[in-house]
Amino acid sequence: MFDVSDYLQRIGCGGETGVDAATLRKLHKSHLMAIPYNGAAQDLRDGIRLVDLDEDAVFETSVVDGHGGTCFQLARLFHRLLAALGYDVTLMAGSTAEGRENFGLDVEHMFSRVALDGEEWLVDVGYPGPNYIEPLRITDAVQSQYGCQYRLVEDASGFALQRRGRVSRWSVVYTFTRKPRQWSDWKELEEYLNREYAAAPAESDACPIARGTDRIFGEIEAATGAHEGQDVLCGRTFDNGQVVLKGRRYLTVRDGREEVRTIKDDDEHRDLVFRILSGDFS
Repeated sequence: MFDVSDYLQRIGCGGETGVDAATLRKLHKSHLMAIPYNGAAQDLRDGIRLVDLDEDAVFETSVVDGHGGTCFQLARLFHRLLAALGYDVTLMAGSTAEGRENFGLDVEHMFSRVALDGEEWLVDVGYPGPNYIEPLRITDAVQSQYGCQYRLVEDASGFALQRRGRVSRWSVVYTFTRKPRQWSDWKELEEYLNREYAAAPAESDACPIARGTDRIFGEIEAATGAHEGQDVLCGRTFDNGQVVLKGRRYLTVRDGREEVRTIKDDDEHRDLVFRILSGDFS
């Protein structure tokens, strides 16, 4: 069953029950370091479930057992944690460029917004990466974290969240509006994904909800000389950066320095999956 104390202990924040910016930053970063993005964590035997999730069962698998999950699993759990701690938290929807091309929907990625001490913060523990490690203020100022920069570009349709590393150019992570959302807003995407999943070849192991990072990977690859790949499988944050394994492509971001390489050796590939999901980078 969902338990706030167990949740905080699992992410290394036992007793951190304050409702303030410093605690929010610690909860966000600690969650990303403790719980991986894992596209294979969801049980697809009964189809893809984005709306009617058993949050207690997801909490057991994703957090207690440490297997991680997708944005729809991790964002819901973190939203529930923040609400239980007393944060003013609102569910949000984002859309990646690939999501709009693949699904034609604005309601795709799931994350949250926190109102705190007269400011608003974006919180997102369910994006495979690369993305912000600590919450971002909703402001027109450029914000820096661990060697990377982030900015929110506003136009008539909403906001574009952009990031860049030390050598890469500005890339759009996803777009969003301030409109508050409900879990049921993802029903249309759920139905679309289930149709796609049902039509996929039986031997296909591609995760249909992890298609939103191709463009940002491609732009990083253009700057670093790496090569093409497939869907994101898993990702994890460490103290000063992130790692993402997307098919055979392995992205490392350390202090804003990005490197993408293609993993050709099967043993190395399996080892990287294990290390990302277990957090063992020793």
